[in-house]
Amino acid sequence: MLLASAVVVWEWLNEYGRWHPYSPAVSHHIEAVVRAGPRAGGSVVLGQVDSRLAPYIIDLQSMNQFRQDTGTLRPVRRSYYDPSSAPGKGVVWEWENDNGSWTPYDMEVGITIQHAYEKQHPWIDLTSIGFSYIIDFSTMGQINRQTQRQRRVRRRLDLIYPMVTGTMPKAQSWPVSPGTATSPPAPPCSCPQCVLVMSVKAAVVHGSTGPLQPPGTRKNTAPSGVGKLPPPPGPGAKPLDTAGTIRGPGKSAPSQVIRRQVSNTPAGATIGSPASPQGNDRKTGRVALATLNRSNLQRLAIAQSRVLIASGVPTVPVKNLNGSSPVNPALAGITGILMSAAGLPVCLTRPPKLVLHPPPVSKSEIKSIPGVSNTSRKTTKKQAKKGKTPEEVLKKYLQKVRHPPEEDCTICMERLTAPSGYKGPQPTVKPDLVGKLSRCGHIYHIYCLVAMYNNGNKDGSLQCPTCKTIYGVKTGTQPPGKMEYHLIPHSLPGHPDCKTIRIIYSIPPGIQGPEHPNPGKSFSARGFPRHCYLPDSEKGRKVLKLLLVAWDRRLIFAIGTSSTTGESDTVIWNEVHHKTEFGSNLTGHGYPDANYLDNVLAELAAQGISEDSTAPEKD
Repeated sequence: MLLASAVVVWEWLNEYGRWHPYSPAVSHHIEAVVRAGPRAGGSVVLGQVDSRLAPYIIDLQSMNQFRQDTGTLRPVRRSYYDPSSAPGKGVVWEWENDNGSWTPYDMEVGITIQHAYEKQHPWIDLTSIGFSYIIDFSTMGQINRQTQRQRRVRRRLDLIYPMVTGTMPKAQSWPVSPGTATSPPAPPCSCPQCVLVMSVKAAVVHGSTGPLQPPGTRKNTAPSGVGKLPPPPGPGAKPLDTAGTIRGPGKSAPSQVIRRQVSNTPAGATIGSPASPQGNDRKTGRVALATLNRSNLQRLAIAQSRVLIASGVPTVPVKNLNGSSPVNPALAGITGILMSAAGLPVCLTRPPKLVLHPPPVSKSEIKSIPGVSNTSRKTTKKQAKKGKTPEEVLKKYLQKVRHPPEEDCTICMERLTAPSGYKGPQPTVKPDLVGKLSRCGHIYHIYCLVAMYNNGNKDGSLQCPTCKTIYGVKTGTQPPGKMEYHLIPHSLPGHPDCKTIRIIYSIPPGIQGPEHPNPGKSFSARGFPRHCYLPDSEKGRKVLKLLLVAWDRRLIFAIGTSSTTGESDTVIWNEVHHKTEFGSNLTGHGYPDANYLDNVLAELAAQGISEDSTAPEKD
């Protein structure tokens, strides 16, 4: 197929089978590496152009994005679009997510919206491309046809995606030297080393999980999952038809979206490069493992277990290393690759399966927990305590010290014999007064303690900054929500003789209150409802009762920055660990774990919650 010109958009495949475009700047960067050929090394470091993508590397040989800190692999592809479409004009359509930030639509949806916008249609119904949304251009809003929920959308200008001209390539291998005719494929090497490398490439790119075909008989197939799209939270890329072509807005429009998929072949040639013979996606000749860099070795290590087991290659087992981090399995895999280079076919043991939830449970099988009234608790917004000043609160916990020792105040780091060094808002007490906490005996400037109290939750409690002893009843800033708890007739690993206590936490997104980091700003609540599990043993019920106290005191969750996603202003766990894996312990948050119940009791004690603090349960 001949094109005068086309724009190139690089895209990656998410876990729901939708292709998301990289930004124009990132696509330009990838194209520059592709056009540089073999001297660029065959990999693209995305952090060089976008600091937010620092963990990611694209391996051009396998057409995969590799995340260095987790070992996650995702297919990527190089797609071509008409220069008159949205990416050729630098137009980006975005929708506002729950966090208040803007998310770009997948390329096909953005092109469809832009086409209707240019035709000056008042609105466009996306049902025809598989999404139950209407875009209203008069209000710049997205409307869910089923729930009527509305989100804002916007149209902005960005860089134009890279432009190429010439003949659309068919299947090609990377690298390709522009202007050089391709030679007939040599007979594929059948040594275990090359079988490994070729199988990994083919299986990862094709998404194959079944038996591998011999290199000479494998067909060109699209990645699995492309046509299986769950309803997205916002419109994403639409599925392709069986021919791999794109439907235009409301009807077939090849003039609007002209594209050839090359996701099942390594990319690397510009459109001006000559096309290779069909089926040349099969890597020919012997591949030297010595030429692979560390990231390529990790990529192969992670994938080789599934590939070799599926291919039926005779194997010498190399047991996987246990651990919650994916680095350990990657290192074990590298060992296997080195053994393969020595002529020994190897594989990793098949990893255990992640089991997050128990088997389905009917309503009649769910029972209340003996000794625990009701089956749910709710929390509401914090009620501000009135009538007591910080000085009056601290007076209950302090004894004045007339002759301070020659020591430092560990809050302001000034000598206790000198005035407080605190420079913030001025408390009403004198800066040279010194007090001793009645239970633990640690000594501070009263001025510093008042300032510390004012910067905290102001709930009538105080926690010693040195030994963490709690004075009064500590409460937290957990947003409103619901905690449900009941028995299910299944046993946890390591606890075969008892049933399971299931806890379900539900917290909706909302607006932050005065006790939260950013009052008046919205906060998100990801991953709710969250399911957690305890054994229905004597100690398990004890933990549950103390968790109920922690819930009532708003200490289970807080609003802050997620340590796993980096998202700010979101609901996070608050230093009391829960088990969220029911039937496995791959993430470290499951069973068996012989020390978990004792550990969580210690964490609750650090929050001031023990058997002595169990209050009468609410009705």
